[in-house]
Amino acid sequence: MLAEIRVEDAVHELRPDFAVLAVTAEGLRNGPSDDLSRGWLEKAGGNAVAADDPHVLAWREAYRAFGAKPQRTRPSVDALLRRADRLPAINRVVDAYNAVSVEYVLPIGGEDLAAYRGTARLVRARGDEPFDTVAGGEQVTEHPDAGEVVWRDDAGVTCRRWNWRQCVRTRITESTGDALFLLERLEPYPLERLQEAADALAGLLREISPQVRIRTRLIGPARS
Repeated sequence: MLAEIRVEDAVHELRPDFAVLAVTAEGLRNGPSDDLSRGWLEKAGGNAVAADDPHVLAWREAYRAFGAKPQRTRPSVDALLRRADRLPAINRVVDAYNAVSVEYVLPIGGEDLAAYRGTARLVRARGDEPFDTVAGGEQVTEHPDAGEVVWRDDAGVTCRRWNWRQCVRTRITESTGDALFLLERLEPYPLERLQEAADALAGLLREISPQVRIRTRLIGPARS
C-alpha cells in the first residue's frame, strides 16, 4: 500500500508545494479514549496557536483554488484549532493523531487499512464518485464537486475537499488494527517539521501499542 500511494499531476499543478508524509501503523491495539489520550488532547489544546497561523492560511488558499469556501468547509486543522479548548475524545488512536495535528498545526487524516479497496490516491474528482457519510443521523451517499481535490480508493472517495471530511467506511474505530495516516503540508511549512510530527505521532502510537510496526513515505513536493 505505502509504495503505491500517489498524488495526481492535476493536484500538483494546483499546488506544486504540496507534500504528504504517509505513515502506516500495523499491529495497533486501539480502544476507547482514556486518561492518557485525553491528556494528549488537553495538552495540545492548551498550547494551540491561533487559527490564522501561516500554514492554516495556506490551506484556506488551497481550498479556494479548487472552488471550496474555507469558511463553510474548513481544512481539518483549521476546524480543530477552533475547538482547541474542547477537543473531542473519540478513541485512543484518533485522539493521538488529533493531538499531533493541533500541536504541529498540520492536517492529519487517519484511515483503517482493512477497509481500503486498492491504494490511496489524491485526485481532482470527476464528480460522480461515491462518498458515504452521515446526514441527519442517517448514512447516505453523496458525491464530490467536479474538480474537487479528494482522497479516494477503488471503491470511492475516502476524504472530501482534501482533508475536510472523512467517509464512514474507512474511519478508525476501536477495532482498527492497521492504519494509514496522511500528514499534509503546504509552504511555508518546513519538511523537517513534517517529519517531526510523524515522529511525535509514532511515539504516541507506541505508547498505545508498544509492538506497533511503523513505516513512512514522503510524496512530493512536485519540484523536489
